[in-house]
Amino acid sequence: EEEQNFPLFSRSIRRKTTISDPPPPINVDSASSGTKSFERDGNSDSAPTNATFSDLGLADWAVATCKELAMKRPTPVQRHCIPRILAGEDVMARAETGSGKTAAFALPILQRLAENPFGVFALVLTPTRELAYQLAEQFRALGSGLRIRCAVIVGGMDMITQSQGLIQRPHVVIGTPGRIKVLIDENPDIPAVFSNTKFLVLDEADRVLDVNFESELRVIFKSLPKNRQTLLFSATMTGDLQALHQLSANKAYFYEQYEGSKTVKSLTEKYLFIPKTVKEVYLIHVLNQMTEMHVRSAIIFVSSCRSCELLSLMLQQLNIEAAALHSVKSQSLRLSALHKFKSGKVRILIATDVASRGLDIPTVDLVVNYDIPRCSEDYVHRVGRTARAGRGGIALSVVTQNDVELVHQIESAIGKRLERFEYRENEVNENITKV
Repeated sequence: EEEQNFPLFSRSIRRKTTISDPPPPINVDSASSGTKSFERDGNSDSAPTNATFSDLGLADWAVATCKELAMKRPTPVQRHCIPRILAGEDVMARAETGSGKTAAFALPILQRLAENPFGVFALVLTPTRELAYQLAEQFRALGSGLRIRCAVIVGGMDMITQSQGLIQRPHVVIGTPGRIKVLIDENPDIPAVFSNTKFLVLDEADRVLDVNFESELRVIFKSLPKNRQTLLFSATMTGDLQALHQLSANKAYFYEQYEGSKTVKSLTEKYLFIPKTVKEVYLIHVLNQMTEMHVRSAIIFVSSCRSCELLSLMLQQLNIEAAALHSVKSQSLRLSALHKFKSGKVRILIATDVASRGLDIPTVDLVVNYDIPRCSEDYVHRVGRTARAGRGGIALSVVTQNDVELVHQIESAIGKRLERFEYRENEVNENITKV
């Protein structure tokens, strides 16, 4: 019975593809076998490019809300996916970072909720706590006319309060798989809360479907009804087309805006090739050039919590204000750091990959890969924190002698060469003594 309800893990699941291995080909035939209908729409023009939100079948209140939020015209992922979701189909979508994926699933969910309001109407699973809070803000904004109740269920917060919040049956529950599993296991009243859920959304689906979340998803799926709509959205999904088919109870639709792991055209991607021993010196030089480069704010990505703390302390000693965000911090400190950065109180955020997924901060004009990611998908998500929604941005990768092969493989995956970052050596040398 468990395997029938959630057969995804009845087979061995591939671990996340590393950049040393090309993504496996998508086998449409095997995904389409069986009785369920499966349709793939690859970079299609089936939706008219001049369509308005009202043309997509959205209600007048939803169209008015989009206008209030300065959403003038639907993006490609919204044009293709919103009508399908409203038609009752399961949807899997792969679209570039900053392309409006959240509104593509939130708007049709809210419209269906307005027609038949009850809680818990939708469950949204996401891999990071910060993304869960951002999704809740976007749901509240898009559903401002409905007075919807959203609950954020993530680790690091009081479980008794969260259980009480779920028992009150909010319309939309947004959370991380680990904490939701714990609440289901420890409170016998919680599984019934999800018994009539109409929508299941996996945002950043490739990360949520990773084997690290297997046990959590097994528990969560046993509490969900089979006659739900399942929506999977991400900027990178390599070869897991079968995931939607196995999770579907309805007709399934797969939309991909592009093939492979691509970065947006409005992003300028550069590299800085330097000895490993002077990485901090060159980083300080880049940060000192932010005003000259017309950069309003910057995110520096590192590989470990330790590096995050060390860089934060160094910048503090150099009187450069920055916020640090990593998983060892308490949830209240993580939210505080993110709030300082979003509000503009500090212009620099140092973060591990907990900040690489989904965060939408319009003022981010520069992303620095202080440590080169080992996976091309992680690179795409990191640099996707800038140049969002058609805006420009710069991604700078700090490359040492140990990173050359990784960078070449990233270049192969994204289909472009990184440009050399120009600098004046004498200006860099001024920072050596300070650092």
